[in-house]
Amino acid sequence: MILRPAVRAELPAVLALLADEDRVVDPASVTVTEAYERAFAAVAEDSRNEVLVLVDEADPAGTVLGCLQATYIPGLGKGGAERALIEAVRVRADRRGGGLGRELMRLAVERARGRGCALVQLTSDKRRTEAHRFYASLGFARSHDGFKLAL
Repeated sequence: MILRPAVRAELPAVLALLADEDRVVDPASVTVTEAYERAFAAVAEDSRNEVLVLVDEADPAGTVLGCLQATYIPGLGKGGAERALIEAVRVRADRRGGGLGRELMRLAVERARGRGCALVQLTSDKRRTEAHRFYASLGFARSHDGFKLAL
């Protein structure tokens, strides 16, 4: 498995993963709006943001099996080191339970470590209790309460 930055042609596959985490959504059925195009282009142009995809290098079709977005945040805490924020973590519904999520996160943490990040943080919807158990099994600790303000 390899984890690499997504290319524009993979945007429908990424959006399909984000559309429904409980079933496989056909990327051909996903509408890529102008807003998604703008967002993907902005991420691709920003050295502190990445949409990453997990693919099996032996798969000639290049099926996207998982994805996440990583944002690298500079800060004065942790000795001035960057921190990595991981969001939108998904593995194809029909491929769960075989270790792909664990591999996806391992590779993402390695990528952050290689960049010099001192910390990897993530948020997860309070209703995603299975995801919480998964992140805890990887060594992530609940350390803060998060707050959001919709604008």
